[in-house]
Amino acid sequence: MTRPIIIDTDPGQDDALAILLALASPEELDVRAIVAVAGNVPLPLTQKNARRLVDLSGRTDVPVYAGCPRPMVCPLRTAENVHGRSGLDGHDWPEPATPLQAQHGVDYLIEALMAADEGGITLCTLGPLTNIAMALVKEPRCARGIGEIVMMGGGFFEGGNTTPAAEFNILVDPHAAHVVFASGLKLTLLPLDVTHQALATPARIARFAALGNKTGKACAGMLSFFNRHDVEKYGEDGAPLHDPCVIASLLQPDLFAGKMVPVQIDIAPGLTLGMTVMDWWGVTGEAANCMVMNRINADGYFDLLAKRLARLP
Repeated sequence: MTRPIIIDTDPGQDDALAILLALASPEELDVRAIVAVAGNVPLPLTQKNARRLVDLSGRTDVPVYAGCPRPMVCPLRTAENVHGRSGLDGHDWPEPATPLQAQHGVDYLIEALMAADEGGITLCTLGPLTNIAMALVKEPRCARGIGEIVMMGGGFFEGGNTTPAAEFNILVDPHAAHVVFASGLKLTLLPLDVTHQALATPARIARFAALGNKTGKACAGMLSFFNRHDVEKYGEDGAPLHDPCVIASLLQPDLFAGKMVPVQIDIAPGLTLGMTVMDWWGVTGEAANCMVMNRINADGYFDLLAKRLARLP
């Protein structure tokens, strides 16, 4: 059965591969829309990048909306040092042909969720959670349409990648993450503990380049650019390929393993702002609110990516 999803994203090279993976999998995933949020780069670029990816995939049936241009409380923090000035550096992108929808992304989310069957839509979040939290705050009744929120974000045993305690997506808008994690909705988290096991090594990038299609060439170019920062930062053979884990977990759940644990977001100013506080060993007695993945079959993950990306133009 095809699962209806909405992708909320701040593309980003790793977001790009996640979006392309979803768009290449219409038998399993009905991508209702892509909603852009400010994060890796500002909103004018993230919405443009989302439209570029729709163009590249040939899936121009999928509408793109622009959501929030800044976090709920904090000033916007971006990551051009990782993703380049455009957010998708590493490939020569034309101007997008896919139009941007006129409706605000948060209003679209509310409308789509209110119209859905109860629990009918899975939200796949690849960036800061601003749009999702704003929808839940503006119209709490829209929560009824959400079956699950599957997120890339946070970290526990790996710590943070932007501060010692916090991962980028959560740190950019910790208050939005707090709203989502306190919502009582079904949550699944793909944190750094998983994504740091999934490295875009030169051999894996070469496999994308050898696919023989425009998509494979674009992905190889983006990842070659993306690698330069994280290889130097972590001293590994490749950069962690974060965001496609969200989509891969829906397509092939047996690639991942984890457990239900209580997760809270630290929103107090200070060294641990944006930390995903995971009670991994059950010491607090709090009720578990999130399925947190901590293991991945990395070879199977990259195999899935290569096979699905080969389907695209």
